[in-house]
Amino acid sequence: MSSPPSRPVALRDVAAEAGVHPSTASRALNPAMRYLVADPVAERVQEVAARLGYRPNAVALSLRTGRTRLIGALVPGIANPVFAPILAGAAEALSSVGYALMVADPGDDPGRAAEFVEQLAARSVDGLLLATASLHDDPALAACRARQIPAVLVNRGSEGIPSVVADDRGGMGLAAEHLLGLGHRRIGHVAGPAQLSTGLLRAEGFERALRAHGVEAEPSLRVVTAAYTREEGDRAAAVLIARNPDMTALACANDLLALGAYDACRRAGLRIPEEISVTGHNDMPMVDLIEPPLTTVRIPHGEMGAQAARLLLGLIGHGEEAGAVVLPSALVVRGSTAVPRSDGR
Repeated sequence: MSSPPSRPVALRDVAAEAGVHPSTASRALNPAMRYLVADPVAERVQEVAARLGYRPNAVALSLRTGRTRLIGALVPGIANPVFAPILAGAAEALSSVGYALMVADPGDDPGRAAEFVEQLAARSVDGLLLATASLHDDPALAACRARQIPAVLVNRGSEGIPSVVADDRGGMGLAAEHLLGLGHRRIGHVAGPAQLSTGLLRAEGFERALRAHGVEAEPSLRVVTAAYTREEGDRAAAVLIARNPDMTALACANDLLALGAYDACRRAGLRIPEEISVTGHNDMPMVDLIEPPLTTVRIPHGEMGAQAARLLLGLIGHGEEAGAVVLPSALVVRGSTAVPRSDGR
C-alpha cells in the first residue's frame, strides 16, 4: 500500500525549524518586508525555506494583502526583438520584490489591447506596463482608467500618463547629425507611425537636425510607415528610391524599417554604403551581424523595462506621483554609413 501524500510545507513549519515566530518568517520571506528582519535571521529563514521546499500560498497572500503580486504587460508584437530586453528588465525588477509578470500580445490592434486589459483586470493584476499606447484616445488606457488599474507606459509616451521612454528626438537627431557630418544632404526619411509617440518624436528630431544645418526637410524625401515592420521599411524605401534618384542616404526610424530598406536598396541595385548609406534606430539584437553591420541609435531597453517596473510598483505601493522618465540614447556607428559619392551615386 502506498503511503499517503505528505502535506505541503507551511509557513509555521519554516518558522519552527528556523526558531522564529511565524510573523518573523513571513517578513523574512517577503521581499517588500525583509528590511524589518535582521540579516542573519532573514538568511536563516530563507535557507530553511529553500531546504524544506516551502512555497508561499499565493491565494492566502492575496486575501491578506489585497494584492495578487501579478503585473500585466502589453507589447505590440512579442516576436519583435526590441521588446525582449524590455520585458527581461521588467521581469527581473519585479521578481526581486516578489512580483510576477504576465505578458499579452495584442499586436497593433488598439481594440484587442483594450480587451486584454479587461482580461488581465479579471485576473486581478496589481498594475500594467503598456508598450502599446497611441498618442490620442487609446482604448487600452481608457480601460485602465475605467478599471482604476495603475499603469505605466514603456517605450511609448502619452500626455499625463507615467512613462519611461528613450530620448527619441535626440536619438534620431544623432543619426541625422552623423549623416550630415559625412556630407549627405539628400537624405530620405523612413518615418515611424505618426500615431505613436516614437514615430512623431523621431520625425521631429530628424527634421530639427536638418534645419540646424540649413537643410530643408522636403516632403518628397519622407514616407510615413503604418507600422514598425520590415515590410513597411521595404515599401517606404522603394518609394523614396524611385522618387529621388539623387538621394544618398536613408534615415530609418526603427531597425526593422532599416532591414526593409536594405531589401529595397538591394533590389534597386544600390550598394550599402558605397552608393547609399542607411541608419536605423534601437540597436536591436544582431543588427551588428547583418552585412553591412547597421549604424543605429542604441536605446537602453533593459533599463527602460526595469525603471518602468519600479515606477509602477511605486504607484501600486505608495500612490507615488510619477511623470515621464527619459533615458539617453547613443549612436553606434558601423559599416552601413559612409561619405556620399561625389556624383551622388
